[in-house]
Amino acid sequence: MSISELKSKIPDYAKDIKLNLSSLASDETLNEQRLWGTFLASALATGNAEVIAAIQAEARTHLSDDVQNAAKSAAAIMAMNNIYYRFVHLAKNKEYQTLQAKLRMNVIANPGVDNVDFELWSLAVSAINGCGMCIDSHEAALRKDGLTTSEIQTAVRVASVVHAVAAVLAGEAALA
Repeated sequence: MSISELKSKIPDYAKDIKLNLSSLASDETLNEQRLWGTFLASALATGNAEVIAAIQAEARTHLSDDVQNAAKSAAAIMAMNNIYYRFVHLAKNKEYQTLQAKLRMNVIANPGVDNVDFELWSLAVSAINGCGMCIDSHEAALRKDGLTTSEIQTAVRVASVVHAVAAVLAGEAALA
């Protein structure tokens, strides 16, 4: 499946989502690796098989296998970290903030791509998963690494649209 096939599955009531998907797929705010890594990590974060298959097929034409694996790693580690750190942030008992996580996160230190790319993909996944503590941490790291507000916003726009595509398709499947 391709992005165009994915777009054909989006019903008319979600035309804005379809249009946003098209425009973001050709957005030039981010370089190709950052853009398609963001698409792939975001697709994986949705857990929607159709979205993952379509975006991975498209991402393969833009990313090496190593870069794809790094984007997948960002989605995987953030699936764990977003739950843990969202709990730490939201729990009334602030003692959790003083404890070590005691979770293996070695991929963060050696993701196989530039750290700024991995941070960007981690931010996109954190936005989908709704972890404010992780969003703040990754956004600060990206700003420190010199990414612009527009570049960061584009990654979050990609995450939001990919999430919306997955939600629409899941909703349609449930209605069928």
